[in-house]
Amino acid sequence: MKGVVIAGTGSGVGKTSITTGLLSRLSESMRTQAYKIGPDFIDPMYHTVATGRHARNLDSFLMTESRIKNLVGYSAKDADICVVEGVRGLYEGLSGKSDECSTAEMAKILGFPVILVVNTRSLTRSAAAIIQGFQSFDKDVNIAGVILNNVSGKQHETKLLEAIEKYTDVDVIGIVRRDADNAIGQRHLGLDTIGESEKTNIDYLKSMVSELDLDRIMDICESNTVDDLPDGLPYVKRNTGLKAAIPMDNAFCFYYYENIECMKASGMDVSFFKPTCGDHLPDADLYYLGGGYPELYGDGISQNTDFLEGLKAASDDGKMILGECGGLMVMCSSIISSNDTENRMSGIFKADARISGRHGPSYVIANTTSANPLFPDTTIRAHEFHYSELIQHSDYPYGYDVIRGTGIDGRSDGLVYKNSIGSYMHQHALSTDDWLAKIIDGTP
Repeated sequence: MKGVVIAGTGSGVGKTSITTGLLSRLSESMRTQAYKIGPDFIDPMYHTVATGRHARNLDSFLMTESRIKNLVGYSAKDADICVVEGVRGLYEGLSGKSDECSTAEMAKILGFPVILVVNTRSLTRSAAAIIQGFQSFDKDVNIAGVILNNVSGKQHETKLLEAIEKYTDVDVIGIVRRDADNAIGQRHLGLDTIGESEKTNIDYLKSMVSELDLDRIMDICESNTVDDLPDGLPYVKRNTGLKAAIPMDNAFCFYYYENIECMKASGMDVSFFKPTCGDHLPDADLYYLGGGYPELYGDGISQNTDFLEGLKAASDDGKMILGECGGLMVMCSSIISSNDTENRMSGIFKADARISGRHGPSYVIANTTSANPLFPDTTIRAHEFHYSELIQHSDYPYGYDVIRGTGIDGRSDGLVYKNSIGSYMHQHALSTDDWLAKIIDGTP
């Protein structure tokens, strides 16, 4: 299997823009499978649009090494090349003493070479020093090339190339010119989202990386081909016949694709709908409400009474509802914006979700409680990142005791009502042996 990791010297060096542009170029002539390291929903959206294939998250906090390899082998078995975008800087991880949960660790797990993105703004010889330091820091990480970003002109380029040739033994496989207009926009949870039909919106990124040497990148990949990875289905296969309904639009867009894939592998008939656009609530046994930006679309959601009242009725009837972050907010009575605008929500929980301030991002470890209707007797590994807090007007049992992370009150997460549970955590199907086992075994 051929692959490469696009890493950075730190956050904000242009990894996502460069990776997305590279994916667009590669996908013109070959089947390209993209991956993002770490807990991220928006970067994979760009990757998916660029390649036409569902991008995947790889996360060594959420997944064991064997599951990571299985996921890559399974998702890339018909691909010509794998491109993995790193997280933060190459060596940033959970602590300052190990490479756990870092891009470097993932490169070693997969055996892929690394191409390092360096933001060269105001740098010449110092760029060579940075590259040399990254090369020598961990000899087990194969830094096989560098991409120079933010190159201002011919003189800057010449000095950079002279310094890197003199002081390092790494190839420059391309440069990216400085262009303030060619930058992906930002929102408070990260980059602006993008839909699968918006490929023309990333054409500028393909042009931005026009000076990357694709032949050299392929040479790097082919000189480091790894043994075939296990490519079997990474989920337990069943034929449950259950129906699952998932809102999927601008307000509800933060889902690990593997969670949906796991539902389908379990024999669930999965349907998607757009409540923000006025779609009615489909009939289902399980409603999975992911995260996103419901606070930005509160007015549209509040006007969809069929959706909101249907959710409340489904919850009252004991149907299974799983809400994650934004989904939890919609399960509350209202969402109150930072300017005190209030939009009515479903009212499954007598609580208000108020936009307050940044919480996270953080990894989460939690033990489920006896009140948890969907994941009893389980230790959950997940992540959280939100800008709201709950103001509760009634007491509800909690479904999770938080060991690591913040949750709703610093100790607990997951409000429970009948077979509905809403929490701030985002779970991943491959963080456990059989994510849906207890949901299916305990189907009401």
